[in-house]
Amino acid sequence: MLNAITKGIDFLIEKQGQLTSFLIVPLLFIVLYEVLMRYAFNAPTVWGFEATAFAYGMHYMLGLSFMENAQGHVRVDIVTGRLPKRVQAVVMIVGYLIIFLPVYGLMTWGAFKFAHTATITNELNSTSWAPRIWPYKIAMAVSFLFLLLQGLSTMLKQVQFLTGKSES
Repeated sequence: MLNAITKGIDFLIEKQGQLTSFLIVPLLFIVLYEVLMRYAFNAPTVWGFEATAFAYGMHYMLGLSFMENAQGHVRVDIVTGRLPKRVQAVVMIVGYLIIFLPVYGLMTWGAFKFAHTATITNELNSTSWAPRIWPYKIAMAVSFLFLLLQGLSTMLKQVQFLTGKSES
């Protein structure tokens, strides 16, 4: 049962990460267009800098869960790295239960509240370009949800290891 859950979450996050990687393409075109307009024609756009920040922000946020899946986040394991694998698994489970899952659970909940409010009020960004901000807030909420799910999967893999149902 746990194996099916972790495999399902990992598959979802891997596919989402692969799709998210393509956000670099519009980001590249926005930056190239802005640089061309600014330096070749001395006519910078009103929206270029902000669109770049939004595209990069979405790329970054949606990539968080993919990095958790790939174990690509920085970990300081000076002490735990020297412990036996089973003790490391217990430390990880406790850390995920006490810190990771509650923190990202609350962040996910809060982000969905902000996204909901932004959506029903059709919130605009307070800049001269004034784009609708709700799509970005929804993307942020979804990214926290993906990270929360991937953290749950990572923790469940450690539980599986402790119960002898995986290799860690």
